[in-house]
Amino acid sequence: MNILFCCEFYAPSVGGVQEVMRQLAERLVVRGHSVTVATTAIPIRGFKELNGVHIREFSISGNLANGMKGDLESYRQFVADTDFDVVMIKAAQQWTFDALWPVLSRIPGKKVFIPCGFSCLYEPDYANYFRELPAILRQFEHLIFYASEYRDIRFARQHGLTDFSIIPNGASEVEFSITPDPSFRHRYSLCDEDLLFLTVGSPARMKGHCEIAEAFLRADFSGRPATLLLNSSTHLVRQTSSIASSIGVKSREYWRVVREIGGRDGLMPMAMHVGHGVLNKMGIRVGGYARISEEPQNVVMDDMPDLIAKIHSQQSCKRVVLTDLPRADLVQAYVNADLFVFASYVEYSPLVLFESAAGGTPFLSVPVGNAAEIAEWTGGGVICPASQDERGYTKVNPEIFAEQWAQLASNRAYLRQLGGVGKQNWAARFTWEKITGQYENVFRKVATYAQA
Repeated sequence: MNILFCCEFYAPSVGGVQEVMRQLAERLVVRGHSVTVATTAIPIRGFKELNGVHIREFSISGNLANGMKGDLESYRQFVADTDFDVVMIKAAQQWTFDALWPVLSRIPGKKVFIPCGFSCLYEPDYANYFRELPAILRQFEHLIFYASEYRDIRFARQHGLTDFSIIPNGASEVEFSITPDPSFRHRYSLCDEDLLFLTVGSPARMKGHCEIAEAFLRADFSGRPATLLLNSSTHLVRQTSSIASSIGVKSREYWRVVREIGGRDGLMPMAMHVGHGVLNKMGIRVGGYARISEEPQNVVMDDMPDLIAKIHSQQSCKRVVLTDLPRADLVQAYVNADLFVFASYVEYSPLVLFESAAGGTPFLSVPVGNAAEIAEWTGGGVICPASQDERGYTKVNPEIFAEQWAQLASNRAYLRQLGGVGKQNWAARFTWEKITGQYENVFRKVATYAQA
């Protein structure tokens, strides 16, 4: 089949969307399909093909709610006039989906859409967008959801949409089929009996790192030495005055661009650089790195240094290591940790939880996105209760998280059992190779509609 993927960002940009699309695209190429990715042009991409996947760049940004800029007509013409068997678009609220609304009926290939959670469903600025969306979704042959119960699939059901599949996220069997490196703990001055905890995410406030640090401060580990590896690049982000008024776009949109280009695995300096590049291409002058004040959930973690200092001043054998590990070392961190902890405010289907299971490490997570379902599917995680506000943001009480954290840490045998079950179930159901087969089946099914 000749397949087109449309996604706002793609490699070498890093992020959840990028990772999912890259894993699928490259595996479909190995299976004999031709795959092209339509995506945003970014300065650091110096190639038009990666591991057999063709890349078509467009200098476009934004979405319908906040406005789109760039060569929209070239993109529309490319998708509508090229003979693809299947066109799959990932994520609403971004230009590769929104720009095609006027030409959906002209696209010759069968259309598949991954809504990706509808993160702005409860945002007032998006009210008109979601009023118009049901009619748009009906023009797709098939929808793919990552969760069996979340705001996007509820939206589809409420509007009578029935042509959909539930295909979960996963983790790479290539990356995680490794032997644990016995020197990893030693490099961080850890004895085998010391507790090692891991959390991963960009330095946006909404990733919940401050809540994790606060819970770590409060948790009682009965005097056992404990290290929290906080994998992010907060220590590399320079804070200056807000640029919200100077960039001419909503700060929420600026941070989304920054997060998506390079927020995963702590690559925020690159993200900031490229994010500024994207905005400059839109004719918007931007100064240095920034802390946006009008969107509190996205503020860089100003209070993290004070929290870390307070933890270290306890003299309680606790230590926080704020780091930005290369990918290979991060995989070793997953494999070597006793527990992965996660307190993000908003997610859809967090890859980090699948990666934790793949590493054989149990996780403690707030009920964000479909984290509870991932815990059930993998059998490798525990969910800590947390409240949700009217805009759909999840926020945990650090004291409650600390209590569950300490309780789990007190039973290392149980942690090993959880981790083993999680890894076993990941290997059986949630490797990217197995998930690619599910996507391929959907594509073959929708492609036959043309012959019926």
